[in-house]
Amino acid sequence: MKFGVVRFPGSCDEVDALMACRRFADADLLWHGDRDLGGIDAVIVPGGFSYGDYLRVGAIARFSPLMESVIDFARDGGPVLGICNGFQVLCEAGLLPGALLPNDSLRFVCRQVEVAVENSDTPFTRACEEGDLLSIPVKHTTGRYYAPPGTLPEEQVVLRYVPGHNPNGSMDDVAGVCNEAGNVMGLMPHPEHAVDPLTGSADGGRLFESLAMVPVA
Repeated sequence: MKFGVVRFPGSCDEVDALMACRRFADADLLWHGDRDLGGIDAVIVPGGFSYGDYLRVGAIARFSPLMESVIDFARDGGPVLGICNGFQVLCEAGLLPGALLPNDSLRFVCRQVEVAVENSDTPFTRACEEGDLLSIPVKHTTGRYYAPPGTLPEEQVVLRYVPGHNPNGSMDDVAGVCNEAGNVMGLMPHPEHAVDPLTGSADGGRLFESLAMVPVA
């Protein structure tokens, strides 16, 4: 297994994501202006402020040369994980349903939250059991998930904030979703910041561990 972590202008968590991936498998950075994915087996689209969040969060990054290749990779069944801004990019690219809206407080939030695993039958959660609670930090201003009623099947909800931990007003407490095929996932919490007990939690590492278990074609 080899991870590829995308670096956009304005990314700020790509090195953290790279280090998290390297705890479980080989990993390299991928430059946004390239088109070659370099033979990777899974893509991580990290958090930050891609292209300065101009126009709308994730709206410009979605058109980068590398994202064209990521879209093709995903449509061919390759696993793609979008974290925070990466989640926003994947929604803008049409790889995930719904959209991320400003927090209901209209303020930046940064705190540890607990999320429950709603679907353990994905490449991103196979190291978990349904109902497991994961302690992972969030840090965002535009993280309120919304999808029009009736457009998000329950099986595509992968993570939910537990009662009292929804930091942004997200619809139905949704913290992470996957596409219909299950090979693309986005979440607002930052698992790359929860891979070592010294930081308060290693629960986020279970997502990277899960991906490292995915059979390589």
